[in-house]
Amino acid sequence: MRDHLIAVDVGTGSARAGVVAKDGRLLARREHPILLSRPSDHSGEYSSRDIWAACCIAVRSALAASGVPAAAIAGLGFDATCSLVLLDRQSQPLCLNPDAPFDTIAWLDHRATAEAEECGRIDHPVLAHNGGALSPEAEIPKLMWLKRQRPELWARLGHAFDLADFLTWKATGSTARSISTLTSKWTFFGHAKPGWQQDFLDQIGLEDLVARAGLPEDAVAVGKPVGMLSLEAAEALGLDAGIPVASGMVDAYAGALGVLGSTDLAASEVNHVALIGGTSSCLIALKPQPFFGYSLWGPYYEAVFPDLWLVEAGQSATGDLLNHILRSHVEGGDPSVDTHRRVIARIQELRALEGPAFGEKINVLPDFHGNRSPLADPTLTGTISGLTLDRSFDGLCRLYWRACVAIVLGLRQIVETLADKGVHPIRLHLTGGHVKNPLLVELYADATGCEFSASDETDAVLVGTAINAASAAGLYPSLVEAGRAMAEQGRPVTANLEMKGRYDRDYARFLAMQRHRAELNAL
Repeated sequence: MRDHLIAVDVGTGSARAGVVAKDGRLLARREHPILLSRPSDHSGEYSSRDIWAACCIAVRSALAASGVPAAAIAGLGFDATCSLVLLDRQSQPLCLNPDAPFDTIAWLDHRATAEAEECGRIDHPVLAHNGGALSPEAEIPKLMWLKRQRPELWARLGHAFDLADFLTWKATGSTARSISTLTSKWTFFGHAKPGWQQDFLDQIGLEDLVARAGLPEDAVAVGKPVGMLSLEAAEALGLDAGIPVASGMVDAYAGALGVLGSTDLAASEVNHVALIGGTSSCLIALKPQPFFGYSLWGPYYEAVFPDLWLVEAGQSATGDLLNHILRSHVEGGDPSVDTHRRVIARIQELRALEGPAFGEKINVLPDFHGNRSPLADPTLTGTISGLTLDRSFDGLCRLYWRACVAIVLGLRQIVETLADKGVHPIRLHLTGGHVKNPLLVELYADATGCEFSASDETDAVLVGTAINAASAAGLYPSLVEAGRAMAEQGRPVTANLEMKGRYDRDYARFLAMQRHRAELNAL
């Protein structure tokens, strides 16, 4: 009986696969690293072949670990970061450098900052649906950069895929695209016909984009299949050919589905907001009416659920900031799981010894890779004040702790921006890698002023992708019903109200540092 799902999640550093039962239980999870090339601090590139190979390894490993036979798999789903895959007219990798296999511009790549700023100066409804300013992390600015800076590659371009759509193409051979990816990263309108806003594309010099990149006129809804698993892909993945492959999803949106899928979002008086914390952080709200605001990506119609509008805010470097601190400190080193755990354990010891004043002289602005929300400025930089000549491991722990505080203060500023727009009260639902960091979990509860729950019993991103696959495979009549049956509730985390005054003071310092940065930049 086919009553299990395969979910594949491609993040910044690895491909993760899970075997999920029809009731939402994650039975096995395996991951395999992917190679990320960083030619500079503002650029990042992948190999699509390496990513696909990692997906195949992860799926085979997860299936073997679960003990579930391939004959029990009803459907397959993919989610991924919003990285841009470039293929030529023969569907072969269109590599950015002839001496390297990298054909995919990573989501975190900011090489198209100038193009994004140019788009932001255009008066068009597309901008209203993207927070008033396109991000260089989106696909349209990157494609503008490609056409202008690498015209020889543009002339050879045959397909441009969001990474999730590339994976469904590899699985099925179908060039269909997902509404989840097109609405959020390609300026496609899910609420209008035609979806492509050709007049906007004309204004930014991409008048030939739809034909050049092999883009369809319509998009496939989440919870619907893009096609059936091909024989070649089935052999690579260790699955049976012919099972449905669901429409691809943006990774953060899969996480939102995994933690919010069981909630009646249209009827609730509380604003349920998914917080997907990993290398970066995304806050995602799903509303029955469109909601607009500067620096808020969206509203995107049906980017997850039918008849609901998705709005997204975010922080460009959160987990990546903590990794950077470990790499750059003499007592840090490789930011492995064990290194993070060792630092976190020592922080807990030092906090018990020194009390709430631990590390308080250090203050951090966490915008080391720009600011997505609420400032929408990818050129902003980070700041650390209060440093001494301390090179000890305990000194590293103080800096790491205060960076954690800064990450959550940045989130608090986003939450207050949402509240100013009428999105209040908010209940945050955390999923992603941050649930493994007890410091961040504690701070999200104590320092944001929101109700808070953590989905730490399973991987909600993989479960969200499995919900998508379950609907596409017909295990449930609709995506909504699949979400109700499979999504995780999460555990409530109670705030320590005694810490409110201290974090209010930290937040006041945080805002003062932003003002001082602006003053320095203006000189």
